[in-house]
Amino acid sequence: MRDVFNFSAGPSMLPEEVLKTAAAEMLDYHGSQQSVMEMSHRSKLFDGIIKEAEALLRELMNIPDNYKVLFLQGGASAQFSAIPLNFMNGSGKADYIITGQWAKKAYEEAKKYGNVRAVASSKDKTFSYIPKTTSKDFDKDADYVYICLNNTIYGTVYKTLPDTGDIPLIADISSCFLSEPLDISKFAMVYGGAQKNVAPAGLVIAIIREDMLGKARDITPTMLNYKIMAENDSLYNTPPCYTIYICKLVLDWIKGLGGLEAMKERNLKKANLLYDFLDNSKLFKGTVVPEDRSLMNVPFVTGNEELDEKFVKAATAAGFVNIKGHRTVGGMRASIYNAMPYEGVQKLVEFLKNFEKENL
Repeated sequence: MRDVFNFSAGPSMLPEEVLKTAAAEMLDYHGSQQSVMEMSHRSKLFDGIIKEAEALLRELMNIPDNYKVLFLQGGASAQFSAIPLNFMNGSGKADYIITGQWAKKAYEEAKKYGNVRAVASSKDKTFSYIPKTTSKDFDKDADYVYICLNNTIYGTVYKTLPDTGDIPLIADISSCFLSEPLDISKFAMVYGGAQKNVAPAGLVIAIIREDMLGKARDITPTMLNYKIMAENDSLYNTPPCYTIYICKLVLDWIKGLGGLEAMKERNLKKANLLYDFLDNSKLFKGTVVPEDRSLMNVPFVTGNEELDEKFVKAATAAGFVNIKGHRTVGGMRASIYNAMPYEGVQKLVEFLKNFEKENL
């Protein structure tokens, strides 16, 4: 057991069991006398790793057969360009809902490639809520609607998906990936950076409905063309092999815990403990409206910047690391991803209570 609890928003903590397995296999993967870092991505050994990772992901997420699973590089931010290049090629229109910094960056990038609308935004209240929309808000000619399902910086999450009718829905699920069951059939595409809940930084997993492929513009770079990546089973070039291997170990770990339903129960228990304290605290308060609160990212403040700084310093010294809020919003943020044990949240709440007593 480590002496600190890591509340980083990403790269974030990995399950201790996964790290121990990776350490044991570092010099010799399954008797090969090779580290996964060293082996060819064309080898039978790595072929087994990437295929098992996909099979586990399909099982855990109940991914329909008519969806492709891609293991990509470039980070989630590379998809901000790839998505319009691959999909905004019918009417040349797309609708975006702006619920935070990452949705806004995706929107600004997409504007380079076509007629992009910001249909709704929660900027007016510092992205502290999910804006409500109806099917009438969307352009029926739009090639897709884009959302960020969970907002890492601001701590909001969609509890109910927007009604887009027949318009394909695309979602960035980076910071809620594998945290609870998700009906993939409601989306044309979901994708996420691995560095929060799935694996170390360097990997993006994209799950794309097959009928969406094959529409890329001629100018689309090969490495951003989803159809080419799908036709080559994510092996057009050397993929992030070691990160995919860690991903496989994490998926094994989740399966061993009972799958995504069990993971949701685990995450609800942690989040409820922290939110219950914040709702009853006389010093600290959460910044998100209760109905849109994330299970993964919990931002909170005292209302006094100097006191916030004092708390972050004291918390870090006590072993609660990376709890400072994002630079754009300040305050504090506890990212309590899958790998964070209940004990970590329990001890954080105890620390919050003691700090409150000493500073009221």
